Amino acid sequence: MDATLIAVAALWGAAAGLLLPRAAYRFAVEPEEPWRDACPAGHALTGPARGWLGSTRCAPCAVAVPSLPGGTAPRATAPARQGRYAPAVVAPVVTVLACAALAAGTGARPEAAVWLLLAPFAVLLAVIDRRVHRLPDTLTLPLAGAAAVLLGGAALLPEHGGSWTSALLGGVALGGFYFLLFLINPNGMGFGDVKLALSLGVALGWYGWAVVFAGGFAGFLLGALYGTGLMLTRRAGRKTGIPFGPFMIAGALVGLLFGGLAA
Repeated sequence: MDATLIAVAALWGAAAGLLLPRAAYRFAVEPEEPWRDACPAGHALTGPARGWLGSTRCAPCAVAVPSLPGGTAPRATAPARQGRYAPAVVAPVVTVLACAALAAGTGARPEAAVWLLLAPFAVLLAVIDRRVHRLPDTLTLPLAGAAAVLLGGAALLPEHGGSWTSALLGGVALGGFYFLLFLINPNGMGFGDVKLALSLGVALGWYGWAVVFAGGFAGFLLGALYGTGLMLTRRAGRKTGIPFGPFMIAGALVGLLFGGLAA
């Protein structure tokens, strides 16, 4: 296990993860609503890439909250005084852990670079789905295309650990399986999950059919355990919808780790 590679992957995860909270805030809207371009108080989001990159701290909001004598804010207004309009810790931490785990499981093989490039987008999708039960086409479809193209490039390099052909077939198979579930029960499986399954199937298929099965099964298992936990704690019923994207992505991570270690 290359400690340097893992450290570099963790640093990459930290750098990329810090860019996710604002993007997640902007994307996390209900269907048919435009992407957010302002903080909850109405201040425009500015910064690089037309405001898509930057922190989740709104300077005007921070200045607008009055302070007590001596320059300190009341305890109840301390978070508002900082001007934070969205959580800014969980996504970067998850991205760091995911990138480090992928580097540890894959090693220095060419596909490791592909996993590290795709991981932040997978975390972003998981965060959005967790908040608004939605997987935007703006992210899912390019992710599937990027996975196919990048793995095609990795297949041309020496010492790669998978097959581009099986990757493409894996995307078709997993995407087709989720599409079948969508046709059977549209209320239980969203079409966004079908599109996400394309990219996850491509990634898992790189290591073969056993990994496609393992990653797909792990996603269903994690989702079932979460749903069961909600019902046991009476926080949800049998017909309560849960965001399935995060569990699909977590299951794919398990599958990739299994495939990387076995390759």
